[in-house]
Amino acid sequence: MYKAVRARMRALVCRARAARRDAGMVTSEYAMGIIAAVAFAVVLYKVVTSGQVNAELQAIVKRALDARM
Repeated sequence: MYKAVRARMRALVCRARAARRDAGMVTSEYAMGIIAAVAFAVVLYKVVTSGQVNAELQAIVKRALDARM
């Protein structure tokens, strides 16, 4: 019976250690994902607010509003 209890305790400890090791990885992955999303948003904002793209977007909207049915 002692061996069974010891084996069960060892399994629980190993499972707890594995869970703790993965906890930091998940947090760092979320952090890297957020950083990547913010960087992409900044690049997209710079592109959309540039003069040439802004003029093209305004032309597209103007053509859509001036369309006759």
